[in-house]
Amino acid sequence: MERVYNFSAGPSILPLPVLEKVQKELLNYNRTGMSIMEMSHRSSEFQNIIDEASSLLRELMYIPENYDVLFLQGGASLQFSMVPLNLMNEHKRAGYVLTGSWSKKALQEAQKTGEVEVIASSEENQFSTIPHVDVSMITKELDFVHITTNNTIEGTKYVELPKLENIPLIADMSSNILSEEYDVEKFGFIYAGAQKNLGPAGLTIAIIRKDLIGKADTSCPTMLNYETYSKNNSLYNTPPSFSIYVTKLVLEWLKEQGGVSAIEEQNRKKAAILYDFLDESKLFTSPVDPVYRSLMNIPFTTPSNDLNKQFLQKANTLGLVTLKGHRSVGGMRASIYNAMPVEGVQQLVDYMKGFELENR
Repeated sequence: MERVYNFSAGPSILPLPVLEKVQKELLNYNRTGMSIMEMSHRSSEFQNIIDEASSLLRELMYIPENYDVLFLQGGASLQFSMVPLNLMNEHKRAGYVLTGSWSKKALQEAQKTGEVEVIASSEENQFSTIPHVDVSMITKELDFVHITTNNTIEGTKYVELPKLENIPLIADMSSNILSEEYDVEKFGFIYAGAQKNLGPAGLTIAIIRKDLIGKADTSCPTMLNYETYSKNNSLYNTPPSFSIYVTKLVLEWLKEQGGVSAIEEQNRKKAAILYDFLDESKLFTSPVDPVYRSLMNIPFTTPSNDLNKQFLQKANTLGLVTLKGHRSVGGMRASIYNAMPVEGVQQLVDYMKGFELENR
């Protein structure tokens, strides 16, 4: 069977050259006579892999030396607990901006550790927009402010980051890390599950300003303490070695594409192809405020559930798969991460145009 265009929100499409290299090296990595999946994480070969992955991420994101790169497990969802356990210990209070389902889950976990202030929310608008946030809205001392830079389910993203002066900005960047340029120095801590734009599931990347390490309470479990990973080069215990290896290959691929600025240009082109059609369509609509449209996750729908079902069924037969919207939203969603080629988006739009003609 030929490969399909996979619009899944995650685990998601990986660059074909990366998959081909994984296939080539799977049984005998770098002439070691063994697979990377069999290799000791204490070996010099794996040490080189994790060092190269860290170095590439630093290069691609221009990460300053006063930040540490950590390779974690448990997905972004575990970070919902680790962030407050490590960082909510001076004032025992943090601020959260609610822009979708994932930011709500992050807030709910933080409430188990300390006091949480909802600084702003777009829930009354069905999370179709991003609320304005600035330091004047903060009336109490906070240990940090948490945002979700791109909302995978709702299809929104921040256009302008909150200006918080000296309060650390914490960002769940799971669904748009490396898709557009960010100034890392504007954040105290960034985390991202790998399975959207970085690599396979099982790995979480974290970028932490070093002065924020070592702030966890003594009761914080060892494996939930960022200091554990920082002091041990993310090798305190066995890491998700295969996921780190594939992520390194994805980072190499991204560098070959011209880096983040080049991939951002392509991502904007891909998103424009789909949004331009949606804006002109008489059948398909998108619920998102145009100012805050995501470059990565694009929800859309027809006027009826029956038409949505027909659309999805036929799309599958054409090799346009995993377009069903999240169960909490319905309709359709096209996730067009870095590895999705322009041709995939164009084929989707061509199909949508034909479907609209058939269902006027």
